[in-house]
Amino acid sequence: QVQLEESGGGLVQPGGSLRLSCAASGITFSMYPMGWFRQAPTKQREWVAGITSAGTTNYADSVAGRFAISRDNAKNTVYLQMNSLAPEDTAVYYCRVDRSNQIYWGRGAQVTVSS
Repeated sequence: QVQLEESGGGLVQPGGSLRLSCAASGITFSMYPMGWFRQAPTKQREWVAGITSAGTTNYADSVAGRFAISRDNAKNTVYLQMNSLAPEDTAVYYCRVDRSNQIYWGRGAQVTVSS
């Protein structure tokens, strides 16, 4: 079955950087667009960034210029490089893939930005 596993979260000071990874299994990874979402306490889950199978990227306005999504098809992994982090970036970050009209989520990685 399809499985997604995020890693790389943690506590970072404002202005710092983190890189999240999402390892996928159970799919032909290179064929599918991948997305990163986040959910802050008391807020709805929101889209952060996406990357197509061809490598085209898109970003939410709130993270454009600070975050970068990339993928390594040989490792079945999608990444989210997060720079210039701010307290409002604090959230649980999830990766997602849509396949055969089903949506699959990882369990999430906590990112906390605090001094």
